[in-house]
Amino acid sequence: MRFGLVLQTDPPADRLVALAQKAEQGGFDSVWTFDSPVLWQEPFVIYSRILAATQRVHVGTMVTNPRSRDWTVTASSFATLNDMFGNRTICGIGRGDSAVRVIGGKPTTLDEVAGAIRVIRDLAAGREVELHGQAVRMPWVRDGELPVWMAAYGPKALEVAGREADGLILQIADPFVIEWAVGKVRAAAEAAGRDPASVTICAAAPAYVGDDIAHQRDQVRWFGGMVGNHVADLVSRYGKESGAVPGELTAYIEARSGYDYAHHGRAGNPDTEFVPDDIVDRFCVLGTAQQHRAKLRQLEDIGVDHFAVYLMHDDADATLAAYAADVVPALSRR
Repeated sequence: MRFGLVLQTDPPADRLVALAQKAEQGGFDSVWTFDSPVLWQEPFVIYSRILAATQRVHVGTMVTNPRSRDWTVTASSFATLNDMFGNRTICGIGRGDSAVRVIGGKPTTLDEVAGAIRVIRDLAAGREVELHGQAVRMPWVRDGELPVWMAAYGPKALEVAGREADGLILQIADPFVIEWAVGKVRAAAEAAGRDPASVTICAAAPAYVGDDIAHQRDQVRWFGGMVGNHVADLVSRYGKESGAVPGELTAYIEARSGYDYAHHGRAGNPDTEFVPDDIVDRFCVLGTAQQHRAKLRQLEDIGVDHFAVYLMHDDADATLAAYAADVVPALSRR
């Protein structure tokens, strides 16, 4: 298993650069950031500093979307970083949540996501694409390569990821939900004539190492609220009783009353009081380092190749150090 670190681009940027350096020293393979231009600082500017201050880690968006930037701008941004620092970027992309909702917009369609995946990946690799009826290529790209991983929860989105993407981002650490989703993605990949094993499976969720489970739950309860936004979309689209989405993912949002993006992705979010303890335990990775290793081995056994650690809680440095010392080496050797 490989490991990533997920951060928010809150100022100062020096803090993110320092955490990225610690992550690389601790054996992490990637550093990711949220991409929501109103809520946080511009990630591509900060990526250049992270890449300059490290030698090995990749950087990527978790996640961007097809509407915040023109597809050519997104491709050019990644391709420029790759030209400057080697091919050390990954484009994580989805339909859009905070970036579009906070300005009154709506997430894109899955067809738009599929088109964006193909165009961004090909342009960043120096290949020609057709846009608006015109052939387009970035002639300055040299030996470019850009893996594109798609964030998805619902059956149709998982089908698109299996058909189009190089990787799947599942923002959850629930073994049951992950096993269900991996099955959907692999079936779609096979139906499209692809090798199902070629699709990287990335689980991304808060991780908090320590002994005080009650405190850990309160610090990462925000994650259940964030996931609830996506789940609410699924319930609206498929219906609660359709069977299209597992009840293990949807049942808990019955008490959900709304969501304020001013607290998005932050400990103490007042809009997440509806999230019960068992959801926090299932969706996140909590407890001692030994308990983290046990759960991550379970995720690896059901297909997770890459685990990305959300560090949005009050003991980020200690958790990062614990992963570097007691979790990453054990799972990497496995």
